[in-house]
Amino acid sequence: MHKLNLTRRDFLKTTGASLFLAGVPIPGYTKDKPPGTISVILLEGGMDGLTAVPPFGDPDLLKMRKIISPKNYLKLNSFFGLHPSFRVLAGLFANNQASVVHATSIPYVKRSHFEGQNMMEGGGLSPFSENSGWLGRALDLANTPGRALSLDMPLVLRGHNENDNFYPASIRNSSKLNTKLIEAISMAHAKESADVYSKISNKSKVDVSNIPRDPASLAKYAGKVMSQDEGPLASVIRIPEFDTHARQGADTGKHADLLGIIDDVIAGYREGLGSAWDRSIILTMTEFGRTVAVNGTTGTEHGYGTAGILAGGTIQKSRIITQWPGLSKNDQFERRDLMATIDYWSVCAACIEKALGLDHELIAKKVFLRPNLPRVFDYIFS
Repeated sequence: MHKLNLTRRDFLKTTGASLFLAGVPIPGYTKDKPPGTISVILLEGGMDGLTAVPPFGDPDLLKMRKIISPKNYLKLNSFFGLHPSFRVLAGLFANNQASVVHATSIPYVKRSHFEGQNMMEGGGLSPFSENSGWLGRALDLANTPGRALSLDMPLVLRGHNENDNFYPASIRNSSKLNTKLIEAISMAHAKESADVYSKISNKSKVDVSNIPRDPASLAKYAGKVMSQDEGPLASVIRIPEFDTHARQGADTGKHADLLGIIDDVIAGYREGLGSAWDRSIILTMTEFGRTVAVNGTTGTEHGYGTAGILAGGTIQKSRIITQWPGLSKNDQFERRDLMATIDYWSVCAACIEKALGLDHELIAKKVFLRPNLPRVFDYIFS
């Protein structure tokens, strides 16, 4: 166990991650503060839902992927388990504060990272069809702008014209800018340029210079600022490198380390949010799953169906939410992938409804552009 912890710590140092915050209530503009907070963990590369939440009750699981199925899984019920990396998540399950949606996916089946990730963030009817993101559009409806603690504003949060980005440098004294000098410069410029300098001045007053950039620390920081009375309502953390084509591993290995990072991020949110945990919902997203069969290099290829992880104090009863399709060849999507039987946009819509207090019909039509999107709210939050 000690060796695994050291491996994860080293892995955290080399895994790039970004934090994006959004949804700051505007005095005189936001009528009522939404009831909760929503945090999205983007798992780029395609998380293997069959390894993360193995359906050990399915007789075809070990027939097709024994070499990459965890042996020391944490039992959830008579059919499903959790990967052993999910120690914190298992505790939340025991306390009725976490759930899993299995055999699910966003409605994208072409297996391209570029298209899938754009679809995952944009939430449109097809890849590259939207210049705003689904969470950004939801925050628009709640009258709350966003900010990215990064060099870029991710597509998922784009929407409100007040959205802005902020990436504090780690260079010594770089956070101690001369705000009076900035204000003087802004007065000598036209209005548009002056507005830019005004934003720079406001950013220089935010003290985040000592935040470590690993995913767990970013989650802890996000939780702290979201717990404040006038803090942001939404956050997004991006974790890359889930594209495990070779040496995927089972109980240990690269994929296991990545699952451990998800667990650390959830723990970071839990610690940072404090009492605000009770009004939070956290969900994972990935552009697609992995193939059921193992390839020749003990990895997996791009697939379709996967699993979504939910955690937070707004969950009152832990569940495995699924319409399990089976893993036999005839049950697989295109005879190679886990079939997705639940549209993950329905899950995202339910989380928006809970956190931002918006009506499902409005979310379906204005956020996901799908008026007939099924409502699964009661399966998650009842």
